[in-house]
Amino acid sequence: MLVSRIDGEIGGQWARVRGRLRDEVGEVEYRTWLRQMTLAEVNEDEVTIVLPTRFLRDWVRAHYGDRLRALWTAENGRIRRVELRIGAVQAGLAEPVMVAPTITAPPPPPQRPAENGRLDGARVDPRIELTGPLDARFTFGTFVVGKPNEFAYACARRVAEGGPLTGFNPLFLYGGVGLGKTHLMHAIAWAIRERAPVRSVAYMSAEKFMYRFIAAIRSHNSVEFKETLRGVDVLMIDDLQFLIGKDSTQEEFFHTFNALVDAGKQIVVSADKSPSDLSGIEERLRTRLGCGMVADIHATTYELRIGILQAKAALQGVSVPQKVMEFMAHKITTNVRDLEGALNRVVAHAQLVGRPITLESTQEVLHDLLRAHDRRVTIEEIQKRVAEHFSIRLTDMSSARRARAVARPRQIAMFLAKQLTSRSLPEIGRKFGNRDHTTVMHACSRVAELMQKDPALAEDVELLRRMLES
Repeated sequence: MLVSRIDGEIGGQWARVRGRLRDEVGEVEYRTWLRQMTLAEVNEDEVTIVLPTRFLRDWVRAHYGDRLRALWTAENGRIRRVELRIGAVQAGLAEPVMVAPTITAPPPPPQRPAENGRLDGARVDPRIELTGPLDARFTFGTFVVGKPNEFAYACARRVAEGGPLTGFNPLFLYGGVGLGKTHLMHAIAWAIRERAPVRSVAYMSAEKFMYRFIAAIRSHNSVEFKETLRGVDVLMIDDLQFLIGKDSTQEEFFHTFNALVDAGKQIVVSADKSPSDLSGIEERLRTRLGCGMVADIHATTYELRIGILQAKAALQGVSVPQKVMEFMAHKITTNVRDLEGALNRVVAHAQLVGRPITLESTQEVLHDLLRAHDRRVTIEEIQKRVAEHFSIRLTDMSSARRARAVARPRQIAMFLAKQLTSRSLPEIGRKFGNRDHTTVMHACSRVAELMQKDPALAEDVELLRRMLES
């Protein structure tokens, strides 16, 4: 049984599988990861689904593969396997692309009756507002998970789901600026409000904690402030490093911390350093902060940056060429905040001037971020970047292997070395396994010839050149 287009019985089954999957994971998560799935064929007992990129294919396979197979089997008893592949979207097979919906905050939980001046998580005292505003975009469904942040994400989910607190209290998240700490903090708060609206959640930055503590003292409400704060079910303090040097505020936080932990309440804290590295924080507080679960968020990898760009573009309902996303992921490596800001600038520019998003326009719009530093491009850097781009080993650049999958990237690296460095042909040849200068000449002429005939290869070479020059 081979299907070449979505219609009839199979089309209906595919629509129902997608619908059930959307209901299970939610609209935001579905549009981020699953909307670009395309039914390629149904052959005997196997369904083939294609996705446009390797990253999406691997993500869907790891997180939704088993569920896809189960849903297909429930729809069609003959189906036993679901194969996920990389491929282009074929006309008539993909789900219609719609403008991404505006993400709205979950509805506020109903207030429970006042109890010792305490209400729900948004306001736990009629006179003292504890919880700061939560960003509706920062949910677990919009958090892109990769190796640098998967442990912190798993810990955050565990706390949000209200599992046993042993080993997870306090949960201490730390990492550099713009890597997702605040996103996870807000996601925890949203998830708790959705799952258990009767649990009171107090979220605030350390700076706000300090200001409200000082204000309570000045207004002679310090007793009410302490009682209210220690009556919450979950206390979340963001950017704890702002308490460094604030001895009185640290003292109050320490006593609040002890009171909540002793009462079996959950504490979640974030900072830019681990507890042991927070110089300026009292030793007793550092010790208590480190006694629970400490999870760090590392700098983003190239694969994670690609995933973030794909997710952000999907949420905005815009189409960004894959080569542009690859270029941005290579060049903007500081943090997620800068990456998202760069994408927003590129998209806004394209919409305002009415031009398509291209590599050239991206480089022009982001010139201040991509401004090249005065440096010389080295052959070693070219070899490393080309090897990464074509997913081959760096040692293949100097090996004797002649397989096209290795030889073509090697020739491209030689071509770029000739274009971007002042090295002579014999010098370039020596860097590629002591090859003769005539081999380098042949490689350069061959790549130049192929670029005239093969637009995809020409685009690859141009992308690599821009990344190396910028």
